[in-house]
Amino acid sequence: MIMYIGLAIAVIAFFVLSFLNTSVFGAEPKEEDLNHSKNFRDGVFHNQSLTEVMRPGASYFELIKDLLTKPKNNTPNQPVEVIKTDLLQINSTEPYLIWFGHSSYLLVVDGKKILVDPVFHNASPVPIFGKPYPATHNYQAEDFPEIDLILISHDHYDHLDEKAIRKLIPKTKHFLTSLGVDAHLKHWGISTEKITALDWDQEFSFEGLKFTAAPARHFSGRKFKRGNTLWSSFILKTATQQIYLGGDSGYDEHFKLIGEQHGPFDLAILECGQYGRDWPKIHLLPEEMIKAASELHAKKLIPVHWGKFSLAFHPWTEPIERALIASENTEIDIYTPQIGELLHFNEANKTTKWWRAINSI
Repeated sequence: MIMYIGLAIAVIAFFVLSFLNTSVFGAEPKEEDLNHSKNFRDGVFHNQSLTEVMRPGASYFELIKDLLTKPKNNTPNQPVEVIKTDLLQINSTEPYLIWFGHSSYLLVVDGKKILVDPVFHNASPVPIFGKPYPATHNYQAEDFPEIDLILISHDHYDHLDEKAIRKLIPKTKHFLTSLGVDAHLKHWGISTEKITALDWDQEFSFEGLKFTAAPARHFSGRKFKRGNTLWSSFILKTATQQIYLGGDSGYDEHFKLIGEQHGPFDLAILECGQYGRDWPKIHLLPEEMIKAASELHAKKLIPVHWGKFSLAFHPWTEPIERALIASENTEIDIYTPQIGELLHFNEANKTTKWWRAINSI
């Protein structure tokens, strides 16, 4: 009996180790490539303020209980209606954005196509977890034209999709990301000369566009170790636009400082969703998103990080509804595009509250 138990343990260990060595997990960056960063200490990157991923006293028993007792409206009660725009046939000289759900979107400014955090599969390395809502995965890498630049804010699975990246390599001129995340991209076959990885406050100019990596309050990691790659927000300056690409971030004073140093912004794209009582510092509450947009001096706001995955326990439309209420006494113009909708964000707000029709049935 002992022999059989030992054999079973050995077989399980073999399969677990084999899985952990699959390409989806990427590659560990070398510490000597990170040591120059003022944010990298004791082998990991740090936030500007003390930030626990889980709140002190958080109960894993309660987490499991929450997981098993999610409200029925944690996910849509029917497929989300997606607008299927032919990305190969768009003929517009005006800046526009197309949101693909969660934090994936195509941003076109000054004729340059910038694809941000493209995720078209599961938000998890395990197929049974992190599944997208039905129909929200209608866009795939094959639908895209030639891309000038892909921007990856950090290496979590809901922002960095190995399958999508591999398929997009042949049609992408350049990849821009946070320090250390380039190790994953190189591991997946992207040549070094096509990748730029920035530390906070570093700049990168690309075909008339200027990107600046800026602080965010979050964490990173694709296996068990956290903080071995950096997480960032990005400031994009063009000849006519100034746009804040928020990535993932909890609330902190960096929004106010970025607004003072780099604002005002014509448009801010900020996370709205996947928050929870047990991780209060690494994601924005909807009300904090509005406050952050105000401190950034953003004229217009597009809330993302919702509408495709349920990675927290709140109702799936709660974030956007709370955000709209919180914005009522502000001058911020909020856009709520439908997934796949071509949005000319320089124009007056013409977006709808499309999600209400889904939840009302």
